[in-house]
Amino acid sequence: MINQKKIAASVEYSLQEDVGSGDITAALIAEETEADAEVWTRESAVICGIPWFNEVYRQIDPKVQLHWQVAEGDQVAASTCLLKLGGRARSLVIGERCALNWLQFLSGVATQVSICCEVLVGTKTKLLDTRKTLPGLRQAQKYAVRVGGGVNHRMGLYDAYLIKENHIASCGTIKAAVHRARELFPDKWIEVEVENLMELEEALASSVDRIMLDNFTLNQIQQAVALTQDRVEIEVSGNMNLERLREIAMTGVDYISMGSITKNVIAIDLSMRFVSSIG
Repeated sequence: MINQKKIAASVEYSLQEDVGSGDITAALIAEETEADAEVWTRESAVICGIPWFNEVYRQIDPKVQLHWQVAEGDQVAASTCLLKLGGRARSLVIGERCALNWLQFLSGVATQVSICCEVLVGTKTKLLDTRKTLPGLRQAQKYAVRVGGGVNHRMGLYDAYLIKENHIASCGTIKAAVHRARELFPDKWIEVEVENLMELEEALASSVDRIMLDNFTLNQIQQAVALTQDRVEIEVSGNMNLERLREIAMTGVDYISMGSITKNVIAIDLSMRFVSSIG
């Protein structure tokens, strides 16, 4: 579920930083000039970000007509026309870069997630995102993860526990940290990060909802899966990349989390071109 108010606020901020007091180059175009344009992709992609693209033009000029040739989440080939749009030429060029930034950036996230999820086909393992998102863009990036076929981890520090090494060190033990967590917010979901099999056994004894194996070797992951025997969900994290996904998924873990899908984003190469202009 995407929050339209947050989309509108994000777009408003992005327009302010780009347009500022006004597009002085767009002022070269006569106010009455009308134009038609098209948006094309130069590479294959999973399309994501249409709500943000639409919001850019809604805020700039609601009279701009947008005729999408694809739908959100569609897998498209290179040299595909994504959108035909028309209206005042000034409005089209003012919104061009901002709208394309949202579309190419979120499509980049969704495309990378889709590639990773394809590697996991035939296993029980699901791909998770992390909190390693670009500042201010978490909602948008986590939405793109879902569009690409991945699964969202917690949205932030407020909706679920993830008890890590520093929390454990401060509380003394995993057991103590989990006990305190249940005292404070008994309805919140609890995950504990462990760094070895001894900590795994302590987390199991604490009856948590999920255990994260941090930087475990493949052999250690196999031992952990055998030890848990489906009593708790298992997530694997740490220096994850596309090459390691399949072999780790084959151990039978429930989730693999990857920070790179949101922090190392490569935008999809898109372009907008006028196809007619009437002034």
